[in-house]
This record gives sequence, C-alpha cells and structure tokens, in this order.
Amino acid sequence: MSKALGPNPGRGVSHASAARELAAREPVLAALVDAVGPPRLRRPLDTHFAALVRSITYQQLAGPAAAAIHGRLVAALGGEVTPDRLLALSSAALRRAGMSTNKAASVRDLSARVLDGTVVLDPRGLSRESDDEVIARLSTVRGIGRWTAEMFLIFQLRRLDVWPAGDLGVRRGYGLAWGVPMPTARELQPLGERFRPYRSVVAWYCWRANELYARATDSALTR
Repeated sequence: MSKALGPNPGRGVSHASAARELAAREPVLAALVDAVGPPRLRRPLDTHFAALVRSITYQQLAGPAAAAIHGRLVAALGGEVTPDRLLALSSAALRRAGMSTNKAASVRDLSARVLDGTVVLDPRGLSRESDDEVIARLSTVRGIGRWTAEMFLIFQLRRLDVWPAGDLGVRRGYGLAWGVPMPTARELQPLGERFRPYRSVVAWYCWRANELYARATDSALTR
C-alpha cells in the first residue's frame, strides 16, 4: 500500500494543512488540534549526517546531559560534523567528549557507511527512497534501530506518513486520546491505516495527548 502512494506520500503538504484535513475527518483529532494548535516540530539540523550523530549521542540520556556531550563533540570537530572529521577524531577525543565506547563505534560506523555509499544522506538520493528504504539502510548502522530511523524521518526529513507504532509515547497517547487501553505495537500498527498519508502528524498529536492528560490529572488532583 505504501508503494502505491509513492516514496514520499504527502510531499508538498504542510503539517498545518495535514492537521486540518485530519481534524475534518476525525473528531478526536479535531479536539487535539483545537487544544494544542498546529504541529510544531523542532528545526532540522543543517545536515542529515549531523542529525543522525545527534540522535546517537542523545540515545538513553536525559536532555541536559546529552546536550552537554553533544556540544563537546561538536566542539571537538571544530564545529563541522562531517564523516571525514569524525573518522579523523581519536578515540581519546571521543571519550573526552563523553561518548561511550558503543556510541563512538556507532558514529564511526555511520561515518564509514556514508562515505562508502551504503547509507545515502544527500537530499536528492533520499528524495528517491521510500520510508521503508531509508529505515532499512539506516538500520545497517551499528546503534541505529527502527525507532531512531523513524524519528529521523519525522523530524529531520519531515516525512508526513511515518507511523512509529513501537513508540511508548505514541501508544500511550493513542490510548488516552481515543479512550481505549494502551495498544501494543502490533495492535497500533493497523490502527494508523485510516490516517494515511499523514500518520506522522497523528503521532505528533499522540505525543501531545500525553501532556494534555497529565495536566488534566494534575489539575484534578489540586482541586
């Protein structure tokens, strides 16, 4: 089904327009759009390679700690996060920046695969690849799994039809918003079909649903 929609379904449509279309056909999403407004995604990094290095650095770390390590890594690279510079950086320099042995191996593997063409990150090449093809290529890199690849598609490439069914926040938010028990990843996967080609936008509102219901619970407890 995804192949019939082309490699980048929804291309050329803004997130705000997609949200309006979804709200017009789904009352639950209409309520979420009314409550939090149009989608607001963080600004993409200047290069796709830098975005993936950042994602690896941030894995399993709290925001402030990850930001500090990432800042030291960028400084060690002279402000230019490129495959060549990263491979030239010594293991000692990576350790001083705060990179674990596994993460250092991951960013080195990513660098090597970008340089040998295994992983395509130039915009023209990526535009020809479907979401599944991008995920498959990125998943060959040590330390990059499906979730990291999906977040790259949603936040860096701005792909509109990614459905991260394994994400705990999306699963929990879907259950809260639609008033059903939190679905498993397997249960959630088919539930997204009716939202094509804008499933990334629905995922974003599922994340916001967690925040909305947490605030509502806090408000009820303080009454």
